[in-house]
Amino acid sequence: MTEITFRQALQRGLREALDADPDVFLMGEDIGKYDGAYAVTQGLLDTYGPDRIRDTPISEAAFVGAGVGAAVAGLRPVVELMSMSFSLVASDQIVNMAAKIRYMSGGQVKVPMVLRAPTGGGVQLAATHSQSFENWYASTPGLKVVTPSSPYDALGLLRSSIEDDNPVVFAENALLYGVRGEVPDDEYRVPIGVAAVKRAGTDITLVGWAHGVVTLLDAAEKLAETGVSAEVIDLRTLRPLDMDTVVESVERTGRALVLDENWRTAGLGAEIAAEIGYRSSDYLDGPVARVGGADAPAPYTRPLEQLGIPQTQWVIDEIEKTYGI
Repeated sequence: MTEITFRQALQRGLREALDADPDVFLMGEDIGKYDGAYAVTQGLLDTYGPDRIRDTPISEAAFVGAGVGAAVAGLRPVVELMSMSFSLVASDQIVNMAAKIRYMSGGQVKVPMVLRAPTGGGVQLAATHSQSFENWYASTPGLKVVTPSSPYDALGLLRSSIEDDNPVVFAENALLYGVRGEVPDDEYRVPIGVAAVKRAGTDITLVGWAHGVVTLLDAAEKLAETGVSAEVIDLRTLRPLDMDTVVESVERTGRALVLDENWRTAGLGAEIAAEIGYRSSDYLDGPVARVGGADAPAPYTRPLEQLGIPQTQWVIDEIEKTYGI
């Protein structure tokens, strides 16, 4: 095992995929000479050349559309956006083309394409660069949506995503790039659509994804100091959604909290909470607790920005309010 950062895990995953399959290539804004907005593609241009590390014009609709075409033609493009917020410019290409072609062709045409993008707030990029639209894409049949929370999952899920024959939205929370963790020295894969128990517990199930898992693990540590044993479930992928792992945990603990760092109203957290209530109502000691981000655009200043992003204490306070523990 080797300890590396989330950013390094992604880069290693890209290098392994490029080495393993000549049909894999990267394209996006400033991913070559500039090394990428978050330095994930640093040095790749020097190793693989401009045919496989392609800088594009600043036109998301154009280069995402080109990625769809390349995938349909038999290549495996990995398309990088500077921000998930910018994916809205290419929403037609993502939702109406990439997500629909395999179905509308009766399974004859595959779209093996990965759309990578940093997502979420917390890094002072203001309202139009701090949004988390992976929740939206999780509602679209035909897409897979991947949201890793650790270097181990980032590397393993990226390899699985690139090898998948369906379009994958690969959301990288911007607060995670510097997070460190251990990964195996040998190549490995993490399956898409399988949640992970990141911490075992007996008193309450905490459910989250991406950076929210970091917050939940911190909350679980603090709850343990008061005698509360919290189980932490990392969904890892939002579509397909592994509710079986969540339900099995909730039916053992009898309590549940869902953390969604995106806007609370109409968020994916509501869908997960509703499904827990529907499938596990006979086992619950109370309503499913929810914590979400503020229903407001992200401010630029750090103190105000932190008021909108769920914090550890929010989780602890919500558990006490809902369950009295």
